[in-house]
Amino acid sequence: MENDNILLSVQHLLAPLDQFMSQGGVVLWWLAAVVVICWLLVVERVVFLLCAFPKQRQQWIEQWQQRQDHDSWYALAIRTAWLDKAHIALTRNLSFIKVLVTLCPMLGLLGTVTGMISVFDVMANLGSNNPKLMASGISLATLPTMAGMVAALSGLFAHSRLVKKCQLTEFKLEKALRSQR
Repeated sequence: MENDNILLSVQHLLAPLDQFMSQGGVVLWWLAAVVVICWLLVVERVVFLLCAFPKQRQQWIEQWQQRQDHDSWYALAIRTAWLDKAHIALTRNLSFIKVLVTLCPMLGLLGTVTGMISVFDVMANLGSNNPKLMASGISLATLPTMAGMVAALSGLFAHSRLVKKCQLTEFKLEKALRSQR
């Protein structure tokens, strides 16, 4: 009984989303998949920056401070290798996130084109006398465009913040490994 109530509540909450997605057409579902993948990668980067990287950073700093020699070629090679590993770890998936963000307005534009094709198809088959049929095609055209732009703007903001945070984190690590005891 309780499970049925929960299921009905979830269905009630998802009904407006389903209606929005059906008004936007198939392209809107593709856009939603891209957005979900993009935000999963953003969340993964945030968790990495907050949880995993600080442990590795602390380990590198402790190992550097325990070294007697900080100026030899070998010591500088170790430091450079750690900084390179940090750069690779910090920038992982950032390019892919940027590609997904770039893809969002393109999918919105694809939705515009498919929606307008639908409008022209209705006009060709039934004439331009029925505004209700044309309105459904216009919603097919405008909703994916709007959704693609919103997704791109929010993804662009998240990507730029991640890039800045990664650059700052990398700079701080380099500074910490440069200083001596």
